[in-house]
Amino acid sequence: MTKKIEAFIREEKFEDVKQALYDIGIVGMNVIEVHGHGRQGGITMAWRTGTYKVDLLPRYQLNIVLSDHNVEKAVETIRKAAHTGQVGDGVIFIYPVEDVIRIRTNERGREALTYEGDIDTRAKKK
Repeated sequence: MTKKIEAFIREEKFEDVKQALYDIGIVGMNVIEVHGHGRQGGITMAWRTGTYKVDLLPRYQLNIVLSDHNVEKAVETIRKAAHTGQVGDGVIFIYPVEDVIRIRTNERGREALTYEGDIDTRAKKK
């Protein structure tokens, strides 16, 4: 029914990713500023006084919940917009979501995820 995409991306790529998602109709997301590292383990900085390692790098975490049939398009959009080709471009996780409930209206499931102008309502207009 629904999935959650959790993407960790470089700070400098956030605006590109956000705009690319808006362009395909992803209008709902949460963004969190986080610090961490993956395989690279951080970066080594060199100064006049020596070198030191920065092991927790700033990143943005995007959380998006959407219908199953929109997952691949959203993932590919994030991947393309966040890609630099350098170590540390990020990672995307996909989780199953058991249910969604909109508190204000008590809508559940797909109806709770639908927004005017979102990826699903755009698809219906075509």
